[in-house]
Amino acid sequence: MPDRVAVLAHGKFPDRSKTANGIVRYADYEVAAVLDRDRPGERVADHLPGVPDAPVVESFADVPGDVDALVIGIAPIGGGFDESWRPDVRAAIEAGCDVVSGLHYFLSDDAEFARLADEHGVDLRDVRRPRDGLTVARGRADEVSADVVLTVGTDCSVGKMTATMELVAAAREAGVDACAVPTGQTGIMVEGWGTPVDRVVSDFTAGAVEEMILEKGDDHDLLVVEGQGSVVHPAYSAVTCGILHGAMPDALVLCHAAGREAVHGYEDTPLPPVGEYVDLYESLAAPVHGTEVVAGALNTADVAGDDAARDAVGAFADGIDAPATDPVRFGAADLVEAVR
Repeated sequence: MPDRVAVLAHGKFPDRSKTANGIVRYADYEVAAVLDRDRPGERVADHLPGVPDAPVVESFADVPGDVDALVIGIAPIGGGFDESWRPDVRAAIEAGCDVVSGLHYFLSDDAEFARLADEHGVDLRDVRRPRDGLTVARGRADEVSADVVLTVGTDCSVGKMTATMELVAAAREAGVDACAVPTGQTGIMVEGWGTPVDRVVSDFTAGAVEEMILEKGDDHDLLVVEGQGSVVHPAYSAVTCGILHGAMPDALVLCHAAGREAVHGYEDTPLPPVGEYVDLYESLAAPVHGTEVVAGALNTADVAGDDAARDAVGAFADGIDAPATDPVRFGAADLVEAVR
């Protein structure tokens, strides 16, 4: 992975740039700047307290100092490429920087970018391009020695990747040898490995997850698998089920965004009550591997004040009949105890 990067998040930072936010919060490499033409002159710390600070700039030309790569920090519905980003990507390549993208649109298949990358000797890294040779699951993920926990959601974009990273960090602080299993572009960019399961042929989704479990499951005591989508999502439920069955988890952590009442991007589709998700996930998993929701992670980013956030967490815990916390706001120690 690179040492110093710029992150592109035009028009979306910070509310709609979960990839950029995840990289700023969890990546080991330095973020030199975030590109958002709507917020030049602002600072990352103005919006994401408690993370390494960096300036928000208008374009790649405004990034201070040298960087190794430009990272596309936006993952819009459908994973398409916005042509308004082309000048910044072009400028990065011409400056000798690699470009890392988690889009479904592969930069390496773009004729202009491929030509420029060849001319300037840089790499176009499409992390959502799965490797060759994936196949169907064999139902073997439960053979590993590690305990396997899967973060699942009430919807997309509720904090499953965040809960995964916070749980792994808290487990390590508690002396548990824990490993994150990335299944999406942000987790892959942060951890430097993984499989983008939402780009895998549907027959092979469970097998791709199983392969990662088998690869890491005897080297660690705890694997925390990053979930995707939601079992009730009109578009993404298939990948959710594939991960659930492929991982054969011993326990589930249910993730939810406080105040979310409808499916993101499908606002005419209401979310079920949070308690119903417990039965939905446990029942769907049961024919392949029995599991249970042991804890909840509530994203309270839109809740003003810690007292109100604690009330929201308490109501969520009551709704799912399990301990809960906001792992960013209040820490993930309670999640570690629950999964133990």
